[in-house]
Amino acid sequence: MNGQWQLRFLGVGNASAVELGSAAAVLEYDAAPMLLIDCGQEALTAYVTQYARMPDAVFITHAHFDHIGGCERLFYQALFDPARCGKVRLYCAAALVPILQSRLGDYPSPLAEGGANFWDAFQLVPVGRGFWHRGHWFDVFPVRHHLPNTAFGLALTGAFLWTGDTRPIADQIALLDDGKMLIAHDCGLLGNPSHTGLEDLLRDYSPATRRRMVLYHYASTADAEQLAAAGLRVAQRGEVMPLNAPIPALQACTRAWSN
Repeated sequence: MNGQWQLRFLGVGNASAVELGSAAAVLEYDAAPMLLIDCGQEALTAYVTQYARMPDAVFITHAHFDHIGGCERLFYQALFDPARCGKVRLYCAAALVPILQSRLGDYPSPLAEGGANFWDAFQLVPVGRGFWHRGHWFDVFPVRHHLPNTAFGLALTGAFLWTGDTRPIADQIALLDDGKMLIAHDCGLLGNPSHTGLEDLLRDYSPATRRRMVLYHYASTADAEQLAAAGLRVAQRGEVMPLNAPIPALQACTRAWSN
């Protein structure tokens, strides 16, 4: 693939910042969507507005509703479309499957008339250290958000790394970073036990790493302005950022399994 890779930020806000959109992005190749990262209600609406169709593939970072709230709507759309039913790929870490089942799949009879299970609409793909999608290897790694093994990040080596909601994860980034990737990192003005703040970011990451970061999941435009004033790049809702081409897929997969 020799075309243009880019990352489109559908939303950049935290769970309370509805006006900024729920944090989510789309990996694009030649302006066409390849993979949606998280599926909150606002994110799904933004996706349909941008592409005039529902997503074919989604990666779920964790099971908070600002990241999965659109899955119910996606279920109904796919279930009643014979061309899409059972074909919408939903990638998630295997450890998340029981959590997603309890939050989405256990609802009694998703159709009032019966006859359908929640997962009938999807091709659920539980993953470990990563997964193949459209000929590319994507790394999946645990992050620091609430309890261990309940939230995960995503990386396409050479192109980008998406932390999802997290505290600083300098060790994971050092393991996956090739020195050229765009690093999309959770960061608000003030940190807390589940999210990174400005002070955390400045303390835990080197200037060289911060120069390749773009921040999202902040609380307000005022907070974004203060993050930018500290010399950091801040993503805006709807912004599209060019990416380097990913390294060859087999090389990326071999690298992941040798670490």
